Amino acid sequence: MATSAPGLCSRPKRCPHPRVEQQALQNGDGTTSSPPLPPVTAPSRDQILAASAGWVAVVLNVVPGLGAGYLYQRRWRAYWITSALATAWFVAGAALGQSADAATEAQNQLVGLVGLVALAAVTATEAGLAVRRVRPRV
Repeated sequence: MATSAPGLCSRPKRCPHPRVEQQALQNGDGTTSSPPLPPVTAPSRDQILAASAGWVAVVLNVVPGLGAGYLYQRRWRAYWITSALATAWFVAGAALGQSADAATEAQNQLVGLVGLVALAAVTATEAGLAVRRVRPRV
């Protein structure tokens, strides 16, 4: 099918494609080329954080000890700190619970659960506040 002009179909009434008119630059040798595209820059850390939905980061950080909201926000340092704290909490609980009898085991499990829920609450709150803090600047 031959086209009448670049970017336009020969049957404009039947063609489902949008009409796109391209600007052409005249080269010195008589040929044409497209205009140059502007350079693409990577977004800054603040732009990425401001573009993220705060509620998604909060919900993903509520999952105890995982810090998945930090991955969503691309905040790697906060994620690794959260992972290290959760791992340390598990290791400390396992080390302290090795010689525990059946009566104190339930108490140890409750302390472990409360610690992970506290970690989740702190990270979720911090992730939401970080988005709020950055949005007015961007």
